[in-house]
Amino acid sequence: MLVFKETKFIKAPFDSEAELEQVVVDNYEYLFGPDSFYLPKTLIKTADGVGTIPDGFAIDIGQRKWYIVEAELGHHDVWNHIAKQVSKQIVASLQLTTKQKLEDISADMYEKDDYTKEKFSNLGITSVNVRKIIRDILNEDPIIGIPIDSIPNDLKDWARQQRHKVKLWIINKFVELNNVKNVVFEFPEEFRPALDTEEESEPPKPNTEIKQYDVELIDMISANLLNTSDKLFMSYKPRNGQPKKYEAIISADGALEVLGQTFSSPSYAALAGIQDAGSDRKTVNGWTSWKTENGQTLADLREKLLNTATSQNA
Repeated sequence: MLVFKETKFIKAPFDSEAELEQVVVDNYEYLFGPDSFYLPKTLIKTADGVGTIPDGFAIDIGQRKWYIVEAELGHHDVWNHIAKQVSKQIVASLQLTTKQKLEDISADMYEKDDYTKEKFSNLGITSVNVRKIIRDILNEDPIIGIPIDSIPNDLKDWARQQRHKVKLWIINKFVELNNVKNVVFEFPEEFRPALDTEEESEPPKPNTEIKQYDVELIDMISANLLNTSDKLFMSYKPRNGQPKKYEAIISADGALEVLGQTFSSPSYAALAGIQDAGSDRKTVNGWTSWKTENGQTLADLREKLLNTATSQNA
């Protein structure tokens, strides 16, 4: 249950798969990251011409990854519905005609959508290099991205047996008690999948007590990589705006104080900054945005923590 003053929201099932699909379209950045853009449903075909239509495609130009997106409801049959459908989509996605089609759609989106164009610009990608970047990403194997309301055990087992990487995110729906028209949706923090076979397949790091998705600033304070009252810095220039610089102070509990507010997440703190600068972006990766005085990003420090054995492991 979620409680806001006198208002209570209770967990509820999605009305249909189409409802979940639309929620994903409207909020894709909360799953695939702030440097991603989303391509709508597109007919793709296998080598023998068998057609299939995934719920969409997400391309993350920051991480250089792309996803076949299939929103699902947990009660759907894993073997006769989900696995069968996704298998056809994987085969069709590997065809050169499919990749050319997605490249063309992406390039067209770049030209027509300023929001997408800004993401390329923020990463220093000029218009002359857009197609090359997209083509390079599409030449990599796709990741199967499945937003879902619950994860059956068979789906976990199926995902772990796939050659292609699979990420599963849980999205929850809540409706106001006695007012079903008032709906809110719960997304995972920091784009965190409930299951990520990409992370599971990586060789174990020395510090096996903590994984990337679990790292918080308080962990880096405990490891003496950061200190209470340290300052972090972020610069941002919105489209057609002036560049601004922001300063955050690390509190004892690992929160960040910036613009007179306290944020539990580096990404929320960074989002407050870029929106203050005039951006209309809804997400930002605070782990790569905030830097220490010597220029290290929080992501750099997080990687250092993950690669450093604790005394117990040593």
